[in-house]
Amino acid sequence: MRARHLSPRTEQAYLGWIVRYIRYHGTRHPAALGEAEIVAYLTHLAAERRVSRSTQMQALSALLLLYREILGVPVGDLRRVLRSSSPTRLPTVLSRGDVRALLAHMRGTHRLIALLLYGAGLRLMECLTLRVKDVDVERGEIRVRRGKGGKDRVTMLPGVARDAHVQHVERVRALHARDLLAGAGRVALPTALDRKAPSWAADFGWQWLFPASRRYRDSVSGEERRHHLHETAVQRAVQSAVRAAGLSARATCHTLRHSFATHLLEDGYDIRTLQELLGHTDVSTTMIYTHVLNRGRLGVRSPADGLVEG
Repeated sequence: MRARHLSPRTEQAYLGWIVRYIRYHGTRHPAALGEAEIVAYLTHLAAERRVSRSTQMQALSALLLLYREILGVPVGDLRRVLRSSSPTRLPTVLSRGDVRALLAHMRGTHRLIALLLYGAGLRLMECLTLRVKDVDVERGEIRVRRGKGGKDRVTMLPGVARDAHVQHVERVRALHARDLLAGAGRVALPTALDRKAPSWAADFGWQWLFPASRRYRDSVSGEERRHHLHETAVQRAVQSAVRAAGLSARATCHTLRHSFATHLLEDGYDIRTLQELLGHTDVSTTMIYTHVLNRGRLGVRSPADGLVEG
């Protein structure tokens, strides 16, 4: 999986599915199992566990990797598997007033993160894994490195967030300076940069834009480092703000990204521009936001409004 440059989260998910698959069949070695057992397990997930189609397909991908790439066992056509057919769910979208109310109940770093999720359409982990150098204030750009699917893209830095961002970077700079004085201040680098350019690990531009409050000691290098902010801290802050604002919608961090896309469509931006900003490979993924526009795809006016005016 690492030779294929799969993300650590994908590694964790695939290993989890392989372990559950082995336990489902009484801890028998997977080499003693075959296509029939794979079909039985995937059918169990859909029919008894009632998982979504995407979850079932993730389990299938993990098992195909196990058999084809690791065990070298050929696996036939699995299209006869009972696939889940859960209905398509429209994304939850907040109104502009709801977004304003939610942000009003957030403070400090968590507010800046929420502002970037909504103002730049970032996924939560895309935001938390930003480096200081990835944000260009003068150009008003945010460069997302190795986003979902391993793709890079450029999105905008909201003008309303620039002052808060500059102040935040100064606080991060001071924190980094204190770490250097304490003999720490080095950060994990992607791919092989830790060997090609080890000095970059202490460079301020490579530091996490949203560092964690505590340092940790790396088990491999033995260095004292600082990881980026954990996603659960932001998720809890957003949930607290949703409750404090009295919002009826079941809003999450990802709801802010959905709201970003829908509000841009309402403002008249074309679907291709939105696709690039969101980093979608297929435009059909972006098209789902046309179904949640407040004014409808064609600006259709309800006949009931004419009755009220009359």
